[in-house]
Amino acid sequence: MRSPTPTLNSMNFRRIAAFVAATGTLFWLYTFYFIAHVPQGDGSGFQWLAVFPLGMIFALFFLPAWLLVSIGRLPRFTIVFGLCGLIAFAIIWAQLLGEFPRAQLH
Repeated sequence: MRSPTPTLNSMNFRRIAAFVAATGTLFWLYTFYFIAHVPQGDGSGFQWLAVFPLGMIFALFFLPAWLLVSIGRLPRFTIVFGLCGLIAFAIIWAQLLGEFPRAQLH
């Protein structure tokens, strides 16, 4: 029979899962700041379209991670799932950095 109180081991995995979810959330919020400070380029504002794939990654990986962390279920799965989200962020962000206009020095 399992004890009703969580063990130290499960609490550590839950903390790691919360850290992974927080890292993804903070990076997602940082992307808004970065995109707001991208040079205008042609002035069309198309750099804001980058918000959509980044938001989909956040909604697909990190909202469920936060839900699982908050109810204390599947902490190991949540860690792996969150790390997959961080990898997806890295891939998309690397592509986006190549597309954003560069600042021109005068």
